[in-house]
Amino acid sequence: MSADTHGNPAPPPADGRVMGKDGMAALVAVLIRRGFTVIGPTVRDGAIELAELGSADELPYGWGVELEAGRYRLRERPDGAAFKHAAGPQSWKSFLHPARVRQWSADRAEGELVLTADKAEPPRYAFLGVRPCDLRAIAVQDRVLTGGAYRDPGYEGRRSGALLIAVECTEPGATCFCVSMGSGPAAGPGYDLAMTEVADADGHRFWVRGGSREGAEILAELPTRPADPETRATARADVLAAADRMGRTMPEADLRELMAGTLEAPRWDDVAGRCLTCGNCTMVCPTCFCTTTEDVTDLTGDHAERWRLWDSCFDLDFSQLHGGPVRATARSRYRQWMTHKLGTWYDQFGSSGCVGCGRCIVWCPVGIDITEEAAALHDWTRPGAPPSQETAP
Repeated sequence: MSADTHGNPAPPPADGRVMGKDGMAALVAVLIRRGFTVIGPTVRDGAIELAELGSADELPYGWGVELEAGRYRLRERPDGAAFKHAAGPQSWKSFLHPARVRQWSADRAEGELVLTADKAEPPRYAFLGVRPCDLRAIAVQDRVLTGGAYRDPGYEGRRSGALLIAVECTEPGATCFCVSMGSGPAAGPGYDLAMTEVADADGHRFWVRGGSREGAEILAELPTRPADPETRATARADVLAAADRMGRTMPEADLRELMAGTLEAPRWDDVAGRCLTCGNCTMVCPTCFCTTTEDVTDLTGDHAERWRLWDSCFDLDFSQLHGGPVRATARSRYRQWMTHKLGTWYDQFGSSGCVGCGRCIVWCPVGIDITEEAAALHDWTRPGAPPSQETAP
């Protein structure tokens, strides 16, 4: 029998329950009553963002999104659905692996230096609305930050108490390709509760299943009814249909071998001519994990702090060694990012670093598309492709 995210045996599979919109309100209330900080999607600043929720009324009922390379727009939905939208600009990484974390502070007083480590107790999160691609991304970051010899205690503390409520995808965006990466649109393992939203002529409802003991306990507190065959069938059909409506796809190739075999392809020069090396793709990516440290002080020099910050392999200083950066060109930096994400991540962590969420495509200012770049590299390897005349940077 599988185990949940807290190490408890998961209950056996069941047909689940069905709840209405009132059940969603009850769910948020139950989570808050149990001491969780509830994080979920809400409309803010022209996007569907992740934020703390005080009630289910803050969910983005009636809102969807239009996505394309370098483009994101909200659109109204006539069905009032809360979760029929693709991934927004944030991922759950923003809460489990925050962009800025203070490590310690130091104060000098009366000739003595006093160091104080930051050991604030993290909130116990309940993540409501985790997409299957993001569920996989959390599992990837678990492996990176807690699965090896060098564990991140900060991440471990935030992750250990987190409750994951997955929502299966029934309306993928034009930039989604989770099917290619095996991460959706159905929810994989690792959730405490899984839901599929159905909004049709028979009403607005959610098919809910427990994935852990705690998830089953929470489900038992909600106003639900037994899952009827019609709702289950509609929910499953919607998820299957979503798999056929992915806006993007990766080439049918061994991506690890493709990356290793195309290091000198001329396509890297082509994409380097478009890439701004801004690092947006790494910031929105739900699995990128690189950090740096920064020390700051006040004007008197009597107070100093050390902060851990997100870093990006697109930054020139990222590979800085004595004498200069190892990857000085845009070509080398983009190639490093993509070959790591799709290729050498396997060597480090045993899986791909890409989950097919499409955020890097949407939030690239010039609309660079990782699936398009992979397809171009794949085409270059086919018989008859012109040989590369370039030299390595």
